[in-house]
Amino acid sequence: MTGQGKKVSASGKAASKNVNEYIARAAEPARSRLREMRAVIRSAVPAEAVEVISYQIPAFRLKRVLVWYAAFSEHCSLFPTATVIEGFKSEIAGFTTSKGTVQFPTDKALPVALIKKLVKARVAQCEKA
Repeated sequence: MTGQGKKVSASGKAASKNVNEYIARAAEPARSRLREMRAVIRSAVPAEAVEVISYQIPAFRLKRVLVWYAAFSEHCSLFPTATVIEGFKSEIAGFTTSKGTVQFPTDKALPVALIKKLVKARVAQCEKA
C-alpha cells in the first residue's frame, strides 16, 4: 500500500504530529520565542480557535486557518497572510518581511503589541469572509 509512511518535512525529519511536539523539537532560543508567540497569539484569537499543524507548522484555526507561526535558525515567523501584511507596512518596516510573513529575530524581544494587532486584523478579516 502506498502513502502509508510517515510525513517527512523539508529538513528530512518526520513531521510533527501536534503543536507541542513541533515546539519541543525547536532549538533554543527559537523554542522560547515560539512559546511566547503561541501565548500572544492565543490571547488575540477567539477562545474557540484550536491549534493545528498546517503545512507542517503550527497554526490557529477557526473554520479556516487564522495565522501560522514557525521557528527557523535565527528567527520566528508569523504568517498572517499578505493582505494583513500590506495593511501594516509602516508598523513592520523594521522587520524582514515577505508577501505573507513577518520575521522576528530570536535574539530580540518579541513585539507583543504588534503581533496582537496583526493577529486581530487577521481574525477580523476572517470574520468578514
